[in-house]
Amino acid sequence: MKVCQQLLSRAFSHRAAFRTGSVTPDTGRWRCAPAAPLCSSSAQDRKSRPSMLKHLSAKIRSTGPISVSEYMREVLTNPVAGYYVRKMMLGPEGDFITSPEISQVFGEVFGQLRSVVGGASVSVHLVEVSPVLSRVQAESLTGTGGQEASGEPDPAGPAYQRGETAAGVPVFWYHRLEDVPAGFSIFVAHEFFDTLPVHKFQRTEKGWREVLVDLDPADPCRLRLVLSPGPTLASSSLVQAGEGRSHVEVCPEGGAIVQLLARRIQQQGGAALIGDYGHDGTKTDTFRGFKGHRLHDVLLDPGGADLTADVDFSFLRRMAGRGVACLGPVSQRAFLKNMGGDARMQVLLRNCSDPSSRKQLIWSYNLLTSPAHMGERFLFLCLLAPGRLAAPPTPTGLKLDRKSPAPLPVAGFSELCFS
Repeated sequence: MKVCQQLLSRAFSHRAAFRTGSVTPDTGRWRCAPAAPLCSSSAQDRKSRPSMLKHLSAKIRSTGPISVSEYMREVLTNPVAGYYVRKMMLGPEGDFITSPEISQVFGEVFGQLRSVVGGASVSVHLVEVSPVLSRVQAESLTGTGGQEASGEPDPAGPAYQRGETAAGVPVFWYHRLEDVPAGFSIFVAHEFFDTLPVHKFQRTEKGWREVLVDLDPADPCRLRLVLSPGPTLASSSLVQAGEGRSHVEVCPEGGAIVQLLARRIQQQGGAALIGDYGHDGTKTDTFRGFKGHRLHDVLLDPGGADLTADVDFSFLRRMAGRGVACLGPVSQRAFLKNMGGDARMQVLLRNCSDPSSRKQLIWSYNLLTSPAHMGERFLFLCLLAPGRLAAPPTPTGLKLDRKSPAPLPVAGFSELCFS
């Protein structure tokens, strides 16, 4: 049996929730909602890359205000000046840090997945749009960097880069999930969905109106948020009937990807684990930017900072449909505990005699699990083929047990019990 471990690759960042501001009520014309800058970039930084602002300004002058979704897509993945295309965002010199950098326990917990695949043939497939990150990943996974795909037919599909780990595991890189070859797969999407473009909508006295990005008439070199004067196609089709919130963010691209994952799991087997900053249909305005490990105005210096929005896990569950079983979302605190994180921490502390190292271990694990930090803000959702949760048959005959069989445990989503 061949097992494909497919990673919807994204940087593992530590981000805090932040509200960028409100949008003024609709009165039948464009209204603005200025956002105050939090962290600015230097003039040298802006001169060193193509002008995303100039590109966006030309687009807005030609077609009018653009959706927040289009703004995010251009700023993050534009092939010439996009943030992910040109920027090295990881580490102390980047814009955010990663979960494995915070604590070794995070990576060790995921190492338990090895027991699932056993001695099966394994290959790793990463979906990554950033050339910068793909080079970093190749160096980490293969030690020498990935090889560019040649013009010859690629047996693994349309991979743009490939390599091999020291243990002989083949690794492939793709731009789209659709290009990853079919087969039994374990999908891992860690901080992938929070970078997908979202549409933003505001409830008004006249109904739902979409939040758009426009040029500031008082300063053509500055962007502003406005409300559409009337309904848009997105506001008419993406907001659920009966929605009780006054401000809603919807990620249709995330919904389409979850549907694709669900369909592949249902037809070919496997599972998907989605971990991200998010909520279960309760939050409103979570659109925010990060630069230099600080919150950054989302409209300031486009292309020079990361943009993100919290994932609505209730939306992902709804989009997954009934063809797969959905578990969660559960908090990162509960997930790591269920995966044996607390027990592993006790082992590490018992084997650590250096006071400073012990202090670092405790601090880093607390950052991942404390409700005041990432413990409750970061959530995990699992998609499984329904057959994987089928309970064993109830005994019959003289040994009839009238009690229902206990549900099968699922790693990370079932409480650990130590005998």
